[in-house]
Amino acid sequence: MTKNEKNEIIVELSKEFENSNAIVVADYKGTTHKQLEELRTMAKQNEVTVRVAKNSLVNLALEKAKLEKLELIQTNIFLWSEDQISACKVADKFSTEYKDSFFIKTGTIEKKTASLETIEAFAKLPSRDELLGMLAATWMAPLTNWTIGLDALRKSKEESA
Repeated sequence: MTKNEKNEIIVELSKEFENSNAIVVADYKGTTHKQLEELRTMAKQNEVTVRVAKNSLVNLALEKAKLEKLELIQTNIFLWSEDQISACKVADKFSTEYKDSFFIKTGTIEKKTASLETIEAFAKLPSRDELLGMLAATWMAPLTNWTIGLDALRKSKEESA
């Protein structure tokens, strides 16, 4: 790889990292190509980007994006997303499914280094869509109860008439 190609990767990754609120670093040693394709498909469905890159290039990109430097050793795959929860959920789900070959190591959440426990905690949080669904259900509950009450009143009036 030429120096020019390395610089292009650093610039590209730094732009991506600046716009992301979560970056998850995982060890994928022993993961098959078919499993990695499954990870990429799952990530695409959840608007998460997945990439394998050299640790030194990623650290330079993190530095350029003004993020804390991560301790990167051995084989790593990087997952990132604009929201904090999606990347954590995808990585956690995949690591649970393939615990023999895929391990979450570390990451960053909201521009700060995050531990494995923090990433797992974020993975357990409901997604934006789930939260919006809960909010809509909460807002609809009084209206639903009111219409049920009106329907019961109508039925009782009809029976008494």
